[in-house]
Amino acid sequence: MRERRRALPVRDRLDAAAAVASHLLPELAAFEGRIAGYWAVGGELPLHAVQANLPATLRWCLPVLHEDGRLRFREWSAGQALEPNRHGIPEPAAGPLRAADELAVVLVPLLAFDAKGDRLGQGGGWYDRSFAFRRTERDHAPSPDRTLVPRLIGIAYDCQQVDALEAADWDVPLDAVVTPSAFHRFDR
Repeated sequence: MRERRRALPVRDRLDAAAAVASHLLPELAAFEGRIAGYWAVGGELPLHAVQANLPATLRWCLPVLHEDGRLRFREWSAGQALEPNRHGIPEPAAGPLRAADELAVVLVPLLAFDAKGDRLGQGGGWYDRSFAFRRTERDHAPSPDRTLVPRLIGIAYDCQQVDALEAADWDVPLDAVVTPSAFHRFDR
């Protein structure tokens, strides 16, 4: 899946980014607060078209690796200083760190996803550890109508959808996945 993603021509990646933004931006109009994206690496679908057109009610954040093995998030806008983390991925260099539960929406990178909303990530477990509290909240939710926060929305190319993934106990499922062709919602 990594090779398939990296093999996509740059023009196809940019077209996919525009299509994803067209599906996602109307959905984001209902949210306010902070939204976390990611810095696209290794052929991940870029989020520049989303970030550049965010509703005024949302502030863009990027993930920052924390020594406890979980992500924190910093607000960031184009032109602000970045520094590479231990994997060489740019992170905002300054500003307060925010916990995962302080976000309204998180746009989650992935290698593959299935029709149930299960996600295969890069294998480091950063997102699953950072949003583990959602598994506990889901298991103890007072009603089936309760919306878990933040909303976890995967971002993928259409070719990243697979028939089925085997989810482990620690995997945190997604609420939705946006691809260039569709906004896929999952019943939680």
